[in-house]
Amino acid sequence: MGVLNVTPDSFSDGGKFNSVDSALDHARLLIMGGADIIDIGGESTRPGANRISVSEETGRVIPVIEAIVAELVASNRTDVLLSIDTMNAETAAAAVAAGAKIINDVSGGQADDQMFSVAASTEATLVISHWRGFSQTMDSLANYKDVATDVATELEVQIAAAIAAGVKPSQIVIDPGLGFAKDIEQNWKLVARLDEIEKLNYPILVGASRKRFIAGVLDSDLEAESPNISNDRRDVATAVLTALLLQRKLWGIRVHNVIATNDAISVVAALRSAEQS
Repeated sequence: MGVLNVTPDSFSDGGKFNSVDSALDHARLLIMGGADIIDIGGESTRPGANRISVSEETGRVIPVIEAIVAELVASNRTDVLLSIDTMNAETAAAAVAAGAKIINDVSGGQADDQMFSVAASTEATLVISHWRGFSQTMDSLANYKDVATDVATELEVQIAAAIAAGVKPSQIVIDPGLGFAKDIEQNWKLVARLDEIEKLNYPILVGASRKRFIAGVLDSDLEAESPNISNDRRDVATAVLTALLLQRKLWGIRVHNVIATNDAISVVAALRSAEQS
């Protein structure tokens, strides 16, 4: 899953792709790099980010979705799907109507109580992420007895709510919500114990790309709020983590740099093949 942020303020690429032309160019690059899914987001969820209106969000993402869909149809690329990264049910509905097949809700249905109804009526794939609060408050909510089991338990609650609202179990993908209401140590503990999430028996999406907990271990000041680590270094670290996670039963990996990630996957696949021959 390649990340396409059409925002002015996302933490690593804000402002780079916030026109239809630049977004379409980046979508092409992601597809050339091997992305199976393009995840399009119009609202930043970085720590401290301010919320925006639904009309502003849809104004950013819908023209981009329409442009990418038109190009995919013209080139007969049925192998690439579009995903809408949103916490708003109205935006999700508009995005699916425009051609998106996946709703990626980082709030797991908690930010908008109509999200599950939209997923049920559209039959779009729904990614339910672990979440405890909006960007301005989430860092204060990182209190866990056991982060892996607590996250699994809280995901299970949201899964049950989605199914009760009419979402089919076959539509659901779950995401441990790395970086959301979790400090550096908690994120790494959660990554190390994804088996607790696997026990829920749903497909799993992991989104670690360029996040603070990855940059934090590359910075000499591990307590830095904003580790001074370039995107290139973050991408290499993300690719390494992806390679290590291939032993897990994952549905997808959400990344900014698709090429680096696919390179890491190819190297691991070659090594495994050599070991088995």
